[in-house]
Amino acid sequence: MSENKMELRTRQVGPWGMNTYALICSATGHSVLIDPGDDPDDLEAMLAGSTPIAILLTHSHIDHVGALADMQKRLQVPLLTHPGPHAADANFTADQHLNHGDTFQVGNHTLNVFYAPGHIDDQICFAIAGDNRVVVGDTIFAGGPGRTWSTAGFQTTLQTLRNVVLAWPDDTVCYPGHGPSFRLGDKRAVIEAFIAKDHGDFHGDATWEM
Repeated sequence: MSENKMELRTRQVGPWGMNTYALICSATGHSVLIDPGDDPDDLEAMLAGSTPIAILLTHSHIDHVGALADMQKRLQVPLLTHPGPHAADANFTADQHLNHGDTFQVGNHTLNVFYAPGHIDDQICFAIAGDNRVVVGDTIFAGGPGRTWSTAGFQTTLQTLRNVVLAWPDDTVCYPGHGPSFRLGDKRAVIEAFIAKDHGDFHGDATWEM
């Protein structure tokens, strides 16, 4: 691993197959844990050889925070989240809030924060500065956008896709909360076609081809 390249590790955890990520500065060993969903022993092992400095959340749904309290006890590091509103059953207090345009330093690397609501009101993405990798949570998957629970939420998702996601370069690699990573340029045409359609009062699970 080059000193100039941030290391990304991942584990699929919990009954929903949620992707937890660790980002590690190869030069300093500083790391962050993103979305501690379940299986705390696996998450702690994923951080082996690094010095954790924070836990970050893409959003507050239970499958992304199931092991949060346990990992806070184990790591004793600050929790950083969007200010919310959070999921109704969310039970945590952030040490610091992150809004669109904020940055967070991990060793020699900077993470850029993008606000990406629709799936939930507190969704944010973490883009590695000077890199093509973005941890996108449940904003977008290879097969479609994150599930929505209201027509207003779906319309917000369309705005997020148009104004946030499609503004990223084609070589952006998205690392979602579920399923495989993918190159944005390979999906751009189907995403553009998706947001150009009249979906009426739709909400729920969507695919790019619908």
